[in-house]
Amino acid sequence: GRYFEEFTLGDVYEHQPGRTISQQDNVWFTLLTMNTHPLHFDEEYAKTTEFGRPLIASPLTLAIIVGMSVSDVSQRAIANLGWKDIALTHPVFPGDTLYAVSEVIGKRDSKSRPAAGIVSVRTIGRNQDSVDVCVFERSMLIPKREPRE
Repeated sequence: GRYFEEFTLGDVYEHQPGRTISQQDNVWFTLLTMNTHPLHFDEEYAKTTEFGRPLIASPLTLAIIVGMSVSDVSQRAIANLGWKDIALTHPVFPGDTLYAVSEVIGKRDSKSRPAAGIVSVRTIGRNQDSVDVCVFERSMLIPKREPRE
């Protein structure tokens, strides 16, 4: 993971490896989160929708893309401070493979913690066809390598 000093505005990180999402992942996630919408786990119901097949639950898509970014942007984070402007721009289906890329869009010293700073990134998740499926901004409290008291 990176310390605060190792982030530079405009840096871009391509998160590897990709992750293929199965219908079993989707069913487990809907059970864990108590999501009862049949579009995620009832294949017969899903056939009657405009999609014609089950959709991956949106929070699962977001969770996987965030997880993919951890080693590059938040492995050392003290805390996640928030997500904003989350957009789910294209449906994700079982069998799709997700990839992600993040750009550093903000960096400043913490006002309340002199040993840390705040880093903000914009992350884009794409499927195997390079179609954007999810975009969001995330801010994290990151420790400094050499804190100034």
